[in-house]
Amino acid sequence: MRIDLHAHSTASDGTDTPAELVRNAAAAGLDVVALTDHDTTRGYADAIDALPAGLTLVTGAELSCRLDGVSMHMLAYLFDPEEPELLAERELVRDDRTPRAQGMIARLRELGVPITWAQVARIAGDGSVGRPHIASALVELGVVPTVNDAFTEQWLSDGGRAFVEKHETDPFEAIRLIKGAGGVAVFAHPAAAKRGRTVPESAIAELAAAGLDGIEVDHMDHEPETRARLRGLAAELGLLSTGSSDYHGSRKTCLLGEFTTDPEVYGEITRRATGAFPVPGAGGNQGV
Repeated sequence: MRIDLHAHSTASDGTDTPAELVRNAAAAGLDVVALTDHDTTRGYADAIDALPAGLTLVTGAELSCRLDGVSMHMLAYLFDPEEPELLAERELVRDDRTPRAQGMIARLRELGVPITWAQVARIAGDGSVGRPHIASALVELGVVPTVNDAFTEQWLSDGGRAFVEKHETDPFEAIRLIKGAGGVAVFAHPAAAKRGRTVPESAIAELAAAGLDGIEVDHMDHEPETRARLRGLAAELGLLSTGSSDYHGSRKTCLLGEFTTDPEVYGEITRRATGAFPVPGAGGNQGV
C-alpha cells in the first residue's frame, strides 16, 4: 500500500489542477494521496469529483505558522473544513497573501528585477498566491535557474533581501484549532534547513506536549542522517512518523510517491480524526 500524505494543486502553488493531481497520483501507483494546499480547502470538490477508482483521498491543508520568528508549516488532516474557528484563521492567513506578495514584488523591483504583479498573478491563476509563484516568475525572467534557487538570502528565503512577512499562525494555536476541528496535526519538513531557519528540537517536544500528532520525517529536504535523527526523536516523543513527496507538479523536482507513509501510521491518523473521513475513489470523471 503506497501512501503520499503531502501534495499541492493549483488551489495553492502546485501546477496540477486538483483533478489532474488525483489522476496523476493513481497513475503513479498510489493507493492514498492527501491534498494539502496552503491554507485552503478550495480543491476538495474537484479532486473528489475526479477521484479514480482504487485511489483514496485524504483531505487536508498545510497551515502557515511562525514560532519565535521562524516560519514553519503544519499539516492538518481530515478536519471539518467548515469548523468556524479554523476556517476564520485560514481565511486570515490567505487574505494576507496578496499584499505580502505585492510587497515582495516591490522589493524585487527595487533590486532591479523587472517583475510585475501581472506576471505573478498570471502564474498563480486561481491559486492562493505565494512565494513559489514569485520564484517561478524569477525563473521566467532568467534571474535564477530553478524555483529552489530563489529561496536563498539573495532573494526570497526568510530574512532574504526581498522577503516580506505575512500573518502566520502560532503553531500551538494551530494545533488547538486543528484538534478543535477534529483533525490530526503533523509538523511538515521540520528540519528542512535548506529552506532557511528551523525550529529547535526542544520546540518539537513542547509541540508534542501540546497535542502534536506527528512529524514529517521522510521528505526530499531531509538528508538520510536527518531522517534517522527525526525518526528517533518521534519515537522518543511518542509522535507518528510520516513520509510524503510534497508534490507541486512541475514547479518542483519531487515526484508523487517519492516518499511514503507506513500503512500503520496512516491507519492511526484515520483513527484519530473525527472531523472528516478519507474519500474512496469510485471512478470519478476521468476526462481532461
